[in-house]
Amino acid sequence: MTVTRFAPSPTGYIHVGNLRTALFNYLIARKAGGQFILRLDDTDPTRSTQEYADAIKVDLEWLGIEWDRVETQSSRLDRYVAAADELRSKGRFYEAFETPTELDLKRKKLLNMGKPPVYDRAALDLSDDEKAALRAERGDGVWRFKLDQERIEWADGIVGDVSIDAASVSDPVLIRGDGQFLYTLASVVDDTEMGITNVVRGSDHVTNTATQIQIIQALGGHVPNFAHHSLLTGPQGEALSKRLGTLSLRDLRESGVEPLALLSHMARLGSSQPIELRASMDELIEGFDLSHFGAAPTKFDEQDLYPLTARHLSALAAEDVKADLDALSVPSDKQSAFWNVARENITTRKDIAGWWDLCVNGADPVVDDEDKDFVVDALAMLPDAPFTDTSWSEWTAAVKEATGRKGRGLFMPLRKALTGMNHGPDMGSLMPLLQKIKAKG
Repeated sequence: MTVTRFAPSPTGYIHVGNLRTALFNYLIARKAGGQFILRLDDTDPTRSTQEYADAIKVDLEWLGIEWDRVETQSSRLDRYVAAADELRSKGRFYEAFETPTELDLKRKKLLNMGKPPVYDRAALDLSDDEKAALRAERGDGVWRFKLDQERIEWADGIVGDVSIDAASVSDPVLIRGDGQFLYTLASVVDDTEMGITNVVRGSDHVTNTATQIQIIQALGGHVPNFAHHSLLTGPQGEALSKRLGTLSLRDLRESGVEPLALLSHMARLGSSQPIELRASMDELIEGFDLSHFGAAPTKFDEQDLYPLTARHLSALAAEDVKADLDALSVPSDKQSAFWNVARENITTRKDIAGWWDLCVNGADPVVDDEDKDFVVDALAMLPDAPFTDTSWSEWTAAVKEATGRKGRGLFMPLRKALTGMNHGPDMGSLMPLLQKIKAKG
């Protein structure tokens, strides 16, 4: 059975970069009829909060990304202790005591010599007495995994065949000096014990994957199928890292982006397939194919989400937005007619309120100087509300007969006088909804 996971840290809100990882793993699991696990990487007690954990769930629920179960790494610390003990017993784990300053000096020295800045494994040469002395002086050291210095290879689902020389990579630190388990160890133990079959994540994790493959093998686990999607950039190719705080799902939701617009965009962005608005999650699942994605950086522009949102809303029926219309106190018998007028003229649900306000309270008229007398004469011929389906055509016909105006010169000044805009819905459909005409005074 296919089992995937999304493993965010509850230290902040999910942003669009996180969403790509969550969505890809979710779609893979659902298309295969498998399981999708939400796994909270909350091993850092100083930064992880329940507030963010709850917010992650709210964001996923808003999008319709449903998990089969929730796991928390903070409840699995005993499993990481057991894995660390196993690695020690196999001679694959060792304690190192260098300070950050000492490590930095080593890196600079290697770089100056034209060599890769790889940890020199000096800690392996320490005697028990030397370790005890350092522990007494500096406290507990970090624990590093001892890599087999051979090539690590795998067939990546997006990048293709990957081969990394483990000798060019530092032995990764898996436990900090304060005893905190780091992501690499916790993730490997969880993936192994939870039977994760497929892992899709950002291309910045490729080197992590190489070391994790060896850790999985050292623990006797099964290596999952890895795939590394491209990283997002801004529309001009600029790094998104400094802007991700403003591209949280929470902010996009509050700005009015519709879930299916966002999902449709992210499910195709960076692939060879065109971005197409989907009507349901089932359509997204059916049309998803990881093999169409590439490894090159992918440009993301949040402005692309708004035309998709507008198209999604225009396809909805009045009953689909009944809660929004009820909240604006649109009478039940007018909701269908009003929505048919509004839906083609909004970008987000927030825009619905403006159209209903126009219907109830009227709009400030816009009248060009050359049309002032014409508008005054035309408004004198306008009957009082309530208007009917034929009010606009009958009124404009009478005005045309009286003034001789026709075409744009007839209709545009009247539209602007009644709605304050030079564009919008069919006036014949809008007129029956207008309860007040400000231009009439």
